[in-house]
Amino acid sequence: MMNTRRSLDAQAMATMLLLCMIWGGQQISLKLAAPDLTPTFQIGLRSLLAAVLVGLVMYVRRERFITADTWRGGVLAGLFFGLEFVLVGEALRYTTASHTVVFLYTAPIFVAFALHWTLPSERLHLLQWAGIGLAFIGLALAFLGKNTPTVTQLPQQLWGDILALGAGLSWAATTVTVRCSTLAQAPATQTLQYQLTISAIMILATAGLLGQWHFNPTPVALSSLAFQVVIVSFFSYLTWFALLKKYVAAQLGVFSFMTPLFGVLAGVLILHEPLEINFIMGAALVLLGILLVSGKNWLLGLWTHR
Repeated sequence: MMNTRRSLDAQAMATMLLLCMIWGGQQISLKLAAPDLTPTFQIGLRSLLAAVLVGLVMYVRRERFITADTWRGGVLAGLFFGLEFVLVGEALRYTTASHTVVFLYTAPIFVAFALHWTLPSERLHLLQWAGIGLAFIGLALAFLGKNTPTVTQLPQQLWGDILALGAGLSWAATTVTVRCSTLAQAPATQTLQYQLTISAIMILATAGLLGQWHFNPTPVALSSLAFQVVIVSFFSYLTWFALLKKYVAAQLGVFSFMTPLFGVLAGVLILHEPLEINFIMGAALVLLGILLVSGKNWLLGLWTHR
């Protein structure tokens, strides 16, 4: 079959810009509503309600919810997806949304490293190895020399950063599971439904065990929940999958590199979060590393067409 995917046009770029703003803002929304709706509980509700919306789409399209050849990969991907957002919810209790979004978006680095050893077609180029090296130097720099207001806040923020990094690893594990299982050929809605349904059960149960079923239905909490369900988990994910079917994935991946930038900017402007100089420098190296890893084909194409 002929590959009909095309390069990004103005419409695709505008759509990706919107998606990056949405994804960059989801941790800020969770943090903003935290006093009235705990992040872990909100994420669990988000997954549950989004699963209902995706289920309605699948019903209208007459798509199958579960198939014999995909359920094992679907369960595993759902567990990793749930773990990712349990860790995100807990990370936001201890560290800033700015830190959380940057450490979460280290996932492409771990995906590239894992696929190098599992899929022959995904062997890393020298440029990508350089990107991985830069990213890990950036992580070390971001973790070291924190300048928090009090000494007692330092262990808490460090723990939150570690949880956010663990969320990035879990996200990478979800991606690798999808790529290396029968889910790679499954409809996007089915893959998303596995993740949303299993993660909803897992995250809501975790929130209950941690005593975090706290929901004060203020306008901020309700607005945040609506944003998380309708805009993040339903609209943005389905739009992303639609773009992947139409445009070159590598170019879309490079564009998504802007998400942490929007997240950090929103954290500073909306939540008034402080930024340490070492974190700024470390985050810049991490983002540069992500660009080298995810945008290898695009960067080499630019070089050869000089």
